[in-house]
Amino acid sequence: MQKQLFTKDWTCNGKPVTLPHDAQITEKRGADVSNGGHGYFPGGIYTYEKKFTAPAEWAGRDILIEFEGVYKNASVSLNGRELCYHPYGYTGFFVELSGLEEGKENTLTVVADNSKLPNSRWYSGAGIYRPVWLYVCEKEGLRPESVKISTVSIDPAVIRIEAPVPVKADIDGIKGEGTDFEMTIPDAKLWSDETPYLYTAKITAGESDTTEVTFGIRRITWSNKGLFINGRETLLRGGCVHHDNGILGAATYDESEERRVRILKENGFNAIRSSHNPASRALLEACDRLGMYVMDETFDMWYNRKNPYDYGIDFNEWWEKDTAAMVNRDFNHPSVILYSIGNEVAEPCEQKGIEAGRKMVELCHRMDPTRPVTCGTNLMIIGRAAKGQGIYQDGEQKTGAGEGKKEKEGQNASLMFNIMASFVGSGMNKGGNSKRVDELTTPFLDSLDIAGYNYGSGRYPLEGKAHPDRVVFGSETFPQDIWKNWQMVKKYPYLVGDFMWTSWDYLGEAGIGAWSYTGGMPFNRPYPWLLAGAGVIDILGNPDGSCKYAGTVWGLQDNPVIAVRPVNHPGVRVSKSVWRGTNAVLSWSWAGCSGNKAVVEVYSDQAEAELFINGKSAGRKKLKECRAIFKVKYEPGTVTAAAYDASGRETGRSELCSADSGLTVAVRPEKTVAKPGEIIYVPVNIEGSNGVVESAADRLLNVTVEGGELLAFGSANPCTEEQYHTGSFTTYYGHALAIVRAGESGSVKITAGGGSMSGSAEITIK
Repeated sequence: MQKQLFTKDWTCNGKPVTLPHDAQITEKRGADVSNGGHGYFPGGIYTYEKKFTAPAEWAGRDILIEFEGVYKNASVSLNGRELCYHPYGYTGFFVELSGLEEGKENTLTVVADNSKLPNSRWYSGAGIYRPVWLYVCEKEGLRPESVKISTVSIDPAVIRIEAPVPVKADIDGIKGEGTDFEMTIPDAKLWSDETPYLYTAKITAGESDTTEVTFGIRRITWSNKGLFINGRETLLRGGCVHHDNGILGAATYDESEERRVRILKENGFNAIRSSHNPASRALLEACDRLGMYVMDETFDMWYNRKNPYDYGIDFNEWWEKDTAAMVNRDFNHPSVILYSIGNEVAEPCEQKGIEAGRKMVELCHRMDPTRPVTCGTNLMIIGRAAKGQGIYQDGEQKTGAGEGKKEKEGQNASLMFNIMASFVGSGMNKGGNSKRVDELTTPFLDSLDIAGYNYGSGRYPLEGKAHPDRVVFGSETFPQDIWKNWQMVKKYPYLVGDFMWTSWDYLGEAGIGAWSYTGGMPFNRPYPWLLAGAGVIDILGNPDGSCKYAGTVWGLQDNPVIAVRPVNHPGVRVSKSVWRGTNAVLSWSWAGCSGNKAVVEVYSDQAEAELFINGKSAGRKKLKECRAIFKVKYEPGTVTAAAYDASGRETGRSELCSADSGLTVAVRPEKTVAKPGEIIYVPVNIEGSNGVVESAADRLLNVTVEGGELLAFGSANPCTEEQYHTGSFTTYYGHALAIVRAGESGSVKITAGGGSMSGSAEITIK
């Protein structure tokens, strides 16, 4: 079996493109074309074409095309004849090129129909946004994803290999053969988040039909005593992650997914929830390499729609195929330790929904008996639905006790939930505490291997007595609750982890998590709001105070952390969101703000903290829940925090400095040498001569690239009319980011400037 990328020389609506390609990100946003869920992007129909000649050596072989992801309603044709239709935008699919004309030019056409909105509760992107592959397969031979490798035991290490045809396997010189056989691996190195060791199996069918399969040897077990990886108790320090790649839109690149996983791991996370759809293959491969556990999720909705044109239309016909596609593709990824069959679905309030859930669990178990199955369950939503107060039902928005009104086209059906959540706030955590809701949800929750609770932390202390055999975790939680939640994770063996909403910011659900100085309700903010503003890491990859607070609670910070709420809005009342506990950032550089009130947060797991401004003490306070808040007047210079243990001994200190005068544009590529065609991330900052980023001197910058291609340039500003593909964008708290594809040789030069300021950098291509 031969495999090759099939991503070059395509057109989209007649214009040349290289895949992956998000066709929606360059569309003109506007208040009248979409909704806040989609980020005010319009939809469209996108026709992709690729012309190619089939070489003579393909004769007598099966030619397959794999589409890792097309959003959505994809129709694939060859030479004008339709070959397949695939509605779901998040599962991959294979197409056999029957009718291929050998030795002649062929035309492969893909039509992605994303014209009917709303069809998602977040920015989806559109078109062929994930990679495309071509496979040349022997008749009756190996096929992509046909070889499955699982761990039978770890002491000794025994693996099972399953294949559709007889094969021979070679793993570091250890050999085996058959269609379903076991192999013992002496002195095996086990895979985990701390030791992500990967093996490669060379699989051969017949004389020369070969493929390579990467896998890890690791065993998952779970009980009311905890979750165990290779026999070691494991607590999940998790974060929810949407599929988009920030300023790139939905386009999925290996380098982008690797960078995201790396940054998450550097900030203390050891688990990702792919909310609310199957993750990209590139993300899973990065998790395999770097050591990150994955909760792999299928759908955001079942047969009841959350928006008029979402997957609920296709669920009954397609759920089995799409669930199987996810499990089949992800079977060999050691990073995947949980399958999730949905997110905040109300259907389990009725018997039909309970049965639907059981069928999905059974399918996952049948295809893969080695992994537990869960669901992101909102107990309050199910409880309300049972009383006729359902929030989501076939694209309608329920407004009261059983009363609903048909949702207007273009309106986001998640609005009602966001409104309710904003008013209920942290009280939602107790929405599943009643005996009635417990009895109602038990049949569904007991069908799961591990129960995932969205905003249901009130149930945690009750489960040991109410359901002594149940294993649970927080599948979606408020970041500001991490201290309380983590104390319970450490206390109750059956509570195995926490996934905050959300670890990485994303496009769409405009302003749901933002703290705004322009007023308005903290949900579904009006155009030109673009980002959710909910991530503890922004869309550029910069962590904020909430992120470092979580790291402190997890015991991963050696020294105190200082975070400062923006100082450059004196006297303005901030509009807060329930999905954010603070908007503090890691900066003490606020030009022109001398004398303004400053709220400084210090995080430490010690007993007390003291704050110093330019060497002068601003007070000493006890740390409560790993945090102390100081209200001071801002003055440029240095702010220092010292931490003290219970005996008064200083255990560590840290500081933040202001940017020196003489600001400039600093272009700082994350690597100085790149391979041809490699994707490179290039932070572009407003900095002082001391290299400190200035947070209060934002300006419009223009970026140009020589020797490469500028894929995107932008900042983490959640409310803007600027677009990421234009090469022009205003920094936000001093930060911006350029993403560049390297040329084939020589070097890449990136230049950024605005007004009298400019900077540049070069990257060598090797």
